[in-house]
Amino acid sequence: MEGERDDLTPPVPGWPEESAYRLQKAEALKASGVEPYPNRYQPSHSLAGVVASWGDKAAETLEALGAEVRIAGRVLLKRPMGKACFATLGDGDARLQVYLRKDEVGEEAWKLLELVDLGDFIGAEGRVMRTRAGELSVQAKQLRFLSKALLPLPEKWHGLEDKEIRYRQRYLDLMSNPEVRRVFVARSRMVSEIRRFMDGRGYIEVETPMLQPIPGGALARPFKTRHNALDIDLYMRIAPELYLKRLVVGGLERVYEINRNFRNEGLSANHNPEFTMLEFYTAYFDCRDVIDTTEALIAAAAARVAHEQPLVFRERRVSLKTPFARVRMNDVVASALRNDPASGFEAAVLEDADRLEAYVRSAPFAASCSRAGVSADAYAALSHGKRIAQLFGDFAEASLWEPTFVIDYPVEISPLSKRRAEDGSVADRFELFICGLEVANGFSELNDPLEQRERFLDQLRQRAGGDGEAHLMDDDYIRALGHGMPPTGGCGVGIDRLAMILTNSPSIRDVILFPHMRPEHGRA
Repeated sequence: MEGERDDLTPPVPGWPEESAYRLQKAEALKASGVEPYPNRYQPSHSLAGVVASWGDKAAETLEALGAEVRIAGRVLLKRPMGKACFATLGDGDARLQVYLRKDEVGEEAWKLLELVDLGDFIGAEGRVMRTRAGELSVQAKQLRFLSKALLPLPEKWHGLEDKEIRYRQRYLDLMSNPEVRRVFVARSRMVSEIRRFMDGRGYIEVETPMLQPIPGGALARPFKTRHNALDIDLYMRIAPELYLKRLVVGGLERVYEINRNFRNEGLSANHNPEFTMLEFYTAYFDCRDVIDTTEALIAAAAARVAHEQPLVFRERRVSLKTPFARVRMNDVVASALRNDPASGFEAAVLEDADRLEAYVRSAPFAASCSRAGVSADAYAALSHGKRIAQLFGDFAEASLWEPTFVIDYPVEISPLSKRRAEDGSVADRFELFICGLEVANGFSELNDPLEQRERFLDQLRQRAGGDGEAHLMDDDYIRALGHGMPPTGGCGVGIDRLAMILTNSPSIRDVILFPHMRPEHGRA
């Protein structure tokens, strides 16, 4: 076999030379009657299970117990020592050493061991013991080959740090970085707790279309596709909201969906064009009921993941102890702008459209924008409500570190929300911010079909004026409201962003198993 290596070429163009040697070993396994990719193997214990059951036992105790196990895992380390060999197996959850002696496993298994490379999967059956060095091990009496890895582990695979490789080849990330596995296990537990919470409060989980004839329920740019058989354009779901509220009209008074949404927007540490949300709707709730439910939901998810341990995000502590703060949007904006004395800001300008227009066109404001690294020109063509929202996004949002419900949003940016009964100039709406991230958005749902239709018509006018994210008209949704929807409160919770905070993951790509990336073209 050694003499043939110079003539071997990799089995797949672009694969490293080592893959040719590994393929040769796979063929040698077949020649000896060993299938390099068998169909099945049944371990008696996981590696973590062995560690949990016997990891605290002394060598003498293990000798007396004589516990026999069948284990399996990827070979992470292999150390031949004459007629003995140590191999460390890993299964993503734990690692365990296998100790093999030639006189115990037999000549055939010993030859098989010579064909094992790092990255291969093997199974071993034997007795749990401790080596002279005190390491918990399985002294194998039988060895089974389970899968040949034709590609080697990456260089410095232990603690792989190249983010491009980590995100593009998540399988390498998972096998190389145990903390990455812990993040996704924590995310899974978080989602499980959210389901338990919603089910426990009498909500039913439903599914709504991901391909929709009209993209609705949010202000965002959709992805567009074509259905050939129906000869119609369809859009990837930007939100399930309008379908979930149709179900409330139909009599499903408590519904939720953990849904995948798609928005044709940019990528950042906080944005991925494909993301996961929880949306829930409750008949006879208003915005304040939804706030209370959302607060309890977030606290429950945090308790499941963090186990009451202090939370740290981007090297800064955050507390999710309830109750969370509740503040008006105008008050948050005013507080943020007052932090820049040179801005010439007075809180009263937020209540008057003419005064706010004059302010955003002033030289002090332009200077304040320059210091903040934002564009003053962006404010010129905006309406009064949109100017307030822009001020909030540019100057205030990032400062909301502790959990804060921001309430009283401009109606102009809330086309699906009722107005506040006490103040019709603002929407009965909230957004929850934690660590400067918008985590939830909810409101008292607008259920007057004629007012909703007028809101949609206004959105169409904005769309005609160049706003590509404005809402389209949905005649069927208006028809559904025409049949009557009870007072309803709804909310959307960003699963990915909540997972970021609860697992101290600085980028949304760290909590999405397969995040979208720019084309790989040009990389080696």
